[in-house]
Amino acid sequence: MFRKAERRKAKLRLALTGPAGSGKTYGALLIAQGLGGKIAMIDTENGSGDLYADICDYDIETLTAPYSIQKYLEAIHEAETSGYDILIIDSLSHAWSGQGGLLDMHSQLTNSMKSGNSYAAWGKISPWQNRLIETMLSSNCHIISTMRSKTDYAMFQTDKGRTEIRKVGLAPVQRDGMDYEFTIVFDLSMEHTVTVSKDRTSLFDKQVFEITPETGKILRQWLDSGAEVQPDANDIRLSINRLYRGYLELFGNDSAAAQSAMQLVTDGRASREWTADDMKNLSEDLALRMQKKGVMDEMNLDAIS
Repeated sequence: MFRKAERRKAKLRLALTGPAGSGKTYGALLIAQGLGGKIAMIDTENGSGDLYADICDYDIETLTAPYSIQKYLEAIHEAETSGYDILIIDSLSHAWSGQGGLLDMHSQLTNSMKSGNSYAAWGKISPWQNRLIETMLSSNCHIISTMRSKTDYAMFQTDKGRTEIRKVGLAPVQRDGMDYEFTIVFDLSMEHTVTVSKDRTSLFDKQVFEITPETGKILRQWLDSGAEVQPDANDIRLSINRLYRGYLELFGNDSAAAQSAMQLVTDGRASREWTADDMKNLSEDLALRMQKKGVMDEMNLDAIS
């Protein structure tokens, strides 16, 4: 059913990209401070998240190798259930290129196949990437993710006519297209200035600036200025469809097994009768099943290697 388009209140989905040393973690915390609320950080950067404890109050969970998608999913769900308003994921790049990340898993799976078919291996890896994206996009937290940029060096002419060699950031270290999943993408330079490669809010179009807490305040005003979100039948149906896709992924596209698992959680009632508690229970059941499957997958990969 069509309805009149209107901008609604929303949760922030912001990515900060840049080379090492460009200030991604620092900038993420300044934005979170300006947004206001209870802040959590997932830290994969060897404890660097603790270095900025003087900026504002926040809680931190450190992830260590292997950087499996399951670890990210568990940390995101923990932040949601613990009542955090803002979640900083620092860094999302480890889920892709870190030890035990998706590229690592892909390599091990490819080597384990007799055919050595890397394309077939992606068929097992892509659902994990999709699950991570789905979990971030559907989270009830404001999400701020950092991603390392591939780096290069370029020559620049200074105001005094001298030539300097500077480190510059290129594409983010993540699967191609990951930046398209965010509402806003800030690209940081080594001078800690921001250019905007994507901005659905139009708040920062064609601007070059430095991040301050005011950046978060501006974003918060925009996020809260839409109409109040009222769950309706269409919203509930979309949530059911998202959960169903998760169960399908879990059971290898076996629709009968997916539906059976969902009915166990909802006492066999038809989906039109499901309540908010049912949706919560299904989400928790799916996360637990994914966790168990992730453990088995890691055990299998360890055996392969």
